[in-house]
Amino acid sequence: MNQQTTSQPATKKLFNQDINFLDGPSSRGRELSFVWKAMVQFIKGFRTLHFVGPCISVFGSARTGEGHPVYQKSYEVGKKIAGLGFTVMTGGGPGVMEAANRGAFENGGQSVGCTIKLPKEQTNNPYMHRSVDFSYFFVRKVLLVKYSHAFVVMPGGFGTIDELFETLTLIQTGILHNFPVVVIGKDYYSDLWIFIEKMIQEKTINPADLDLLLLTDDIDEGMAYIEHYIKNHYQIRPKPTAWWILGERSSKTQTRVY
Repeated sequence: MNQQTTSQPATKKLFNQDINFLDGPSSRGRELSFVWKAMVQFIKGFRTLHFVGPCISVFGSARTGEGHPVYQKSYEVGKKIAGLGFTVMTGGGPGVMEAANRGAFENGGQSVGCTIKLPKEQTNNPYMHRSVDFSYFFVRKVLLVKYSHAFVVMPGGFGTIDELFETLTLIQTGILHNFPVVVIGKDYYSDLWIFIEKMIQEKTINPADLDLLLLTDDIDEGMAYIEHYIKNHYQIRPKPTAWWILGERSSKTQTRVY
């Protein structure tokens, strides 16, 4: 179990550095330093997640408490993903992320997280077998997509919507394989669905783009949708061997999806 903590002053310092970088042109040295730090974080992420096995990412609100029905549903999602033989990957925080990680962790599955350093709100949940901590959102989002072969979107806020539409954009433009995207919460996302249909009416997206995702309240329907796609488009092969001389650690999962 990997639970990490971050000191508040250090987190605020990193956060302020990000604000300064996004404020416009900086000195050449500062911008080179930023590129170097981002590269180091990518490498750290690659080393940590390369052997975790095929993942399914779960997106959702960090503000959903344990007693909330969405928390319980997210727990079941994590449990079902583990039952399919996939590793549950989340942003590693509380709320929906914690519930999904916990569902896998407590039911014999593998659970990993891509955590983020924030000055408030984000704390790492204790239900991860392995995690990697990032300072930059864009690095974190790349890793959440890179190692996942399907995506489950639970009710959430701006961050969840951002992750949903960025994933859909990558699939729509062919940059990412046409992996299944399951959105759980018909009532919660009803207005968003109306807006998506309006985009079709206004011809800003194609009608076929609606086929890129499934909206449902039924977890079993969502898992069947994912399982059907994976079985019909990918085969299971042995995963790469970890090189101990490089300090690489393999996970218990022995297969990988291609």
